[in-house]
Amino acid sequence: MNDETPNSNDSRTADQPEVKAGETDVTSGTVNAAAKTPRKKAAAKKAATTKAPAKKATTKKAAVRKAPAKKASTQAAAKKATVKKAAPKKAAAKRKAKPASALIVGAGFAGLGMAIRLKQAGVNDFVILERGDRVGGTWRDNTYPGAACDIPSNLYSYSFAPNPEWSRSFSGSNEILDYIHYLVDAFDLEKHIRFNCNVTDLSFQEKAGLWEATLEKGEVVRGRTAVMAQGPLSNASFPNMEGLDEFEGKKIHSARWDHNYDFTGKRVAVIGTGASGIQIVPELVKTVGTLKVFQRTPGWVVPRPDFKTPDWHKKLFKKIPASQKAVRQALFWTHETMAMAVIWNSPLTRVAERLSLAHLHNQVEDDWMRRQLTPDFRIGCKRVLVSNDYYPALQQDNAELITWPIARLAPNGIRTSDGVEHQLDCIVFATGFDVSKSGTPFPVKGLEGRRLDQEWQGGAQAYKSINVAGYPNLFLTFGPNSGPGHNSALVYMESQLDYAVKGILRILDGNLKMLDVKEDVQQRHNRRLQKRLAKTNWNSGCKSWYLTEDGFNATMFPGFATQYQRQMAQFEEQDYQLVPA
Repeated sequence: MNDETPNSNDSRTADQPEVKAGETDVTSGTVNAAAKTPRKKAAAKKAATTKAPAKKATTKKAAVRKAPAKKASTQAAAKKATVKKAAPKKAAAKRKAKPASALIVGAGFAGLGMAIRLKQAGVNDFVILERGDRVGGTWRDNTYPGAACDIPSNLYSYSFAPNPEWSRSFSGSNEILDYIHYLVDAFDLEKHIRFNCNVTDLSFQEKAGLWEATLEKGEVVRGRTAVMAQGPLSNASFPNMEGLDEFEGKKIHSARWDHNYDFTGKRVAVIGTGASGIQIVPELVKTVGTLKVFQRTPGWVVPRPDFKTPDWHKKLFKKIPASQKAVRQALFWTHETMAMAVIWNSPLTRVAERLSLAHLHNQVEDDWMRRQLTPDFRIGCKRVLVSNDYYPALQQDNAELITWPIARLAPNGIRTSDGVEHQLDCIVFATGFDVSKSGTPFPVKGLEGRRLDQEWQGGAQAYKSINVAGYPNLFLTFGPNSGPGHNSALVYMESQLDYAVKGILRILDGNLKMLDVKEDVQQRHNRRLQKRLAKTNWNSGCKSWYLTEDGFNATMFPGFATQYQRQMAQFEEQDYQLVPA
């Protein structure tokens, strides 16, 4: 056994917690009542437990200070030599610090969910590396006006941590962020999180069987396993547009909102009419002087059945948790049936398109604007949009829909291909995220110096979206071909988390140096996936962020959520190469 590979039993028992409120077995799905109300009880418990360690530490510190003083009175001559030797010993101890059982990159939904499931499985010596100063991931970063989720709240949450306090059927970003903070409090995760730790390199050390994460300031953190939980919607930048640097007004990206900028009476443009754009427009039109919405391609828009949650609902969920579980199941199966409309071309596809067109006709009176807002591609090929107030916002007196292509940005505004220059004070870019369909957010290096970004140049591939051949002990969340087009991403996420826990436990309990999926198994899995994807609406000819520039679909899963769950239910050990420590 290598000196740097800890005994598997040690890694499972170190820092073993007492049974906590809200913790479940990975396979049970049950949760104690004490963890069902977000934040209040967890925060009180946290406050109550922070005082005692300080007193103990003070006593210990005093004892430590006293001992060297006594030694100095009898060995004054040797004191200087002792001090000189202490620094090298301390550095050596630091170099040989015990690696964590798991390095988790990211403290959003995925990273925190991974941490919870590991704790519930008895693994407690993990570390979460978060580049920001707070948890939350995409919900911390996206604070633009109108930000909300287009999946119902009772489905866009973890089944093992239900929240009976949702205020609406579709929650806004602030309430979702509160729920994420609740996860941290209820499951005592903050002690595992290291904030302001931006990972710049993740490399596997074959000899030691360890992953090393290099941080921006040069520090190296080691772990027996690594989990990439940074999320697909974590990096955003302005699009590559001619004249971008020439514009002299204010530029704001939807994922980096400037809350200090005063929009009152300003001439504002919104570029992009996707999921973020259609939420921003209805809010901005209330305050700006003029609003010009630049549309490249109209999307399919369906109504949002959003209602305030009545108090009796919340009380019922608290008193009878099974009632909330039943609501979640009803929502799940309702969304599951939508797969027949948006994933494949079927009679239900036509029904969904008619419903969307009826929504358009009910809300837009002008025939020409209806034509401008009618998609020319099959529903599901791009992301289906959900809104009740986008169409009415476009018809306000101070709003204008621009469908001419943008030629370039000018110092004073936007110039379109018809030769018109639109004078502006501010441009809002609702142009999405830098989704890694053929790369990685930082260098990831596996066996024999191979690099994941280089191997994914033609499109990202993985086994069951979670493991990649040649990168042992590495687990992905929201990995290749794990995206849903019809259901909650967190339903898929839970299956990924439980699968990763099985793999991590196999490494720790079996004292393995490497657990690496076989190359031929991964290739066979992806051939089947791409064959199925060729028959979906996503691959039917339109251009979307689901596809690479050459049309390779590395994003979506071609099936029902139940099919994905079945795929992830079994950890098939014969598909992996197991190398003992």
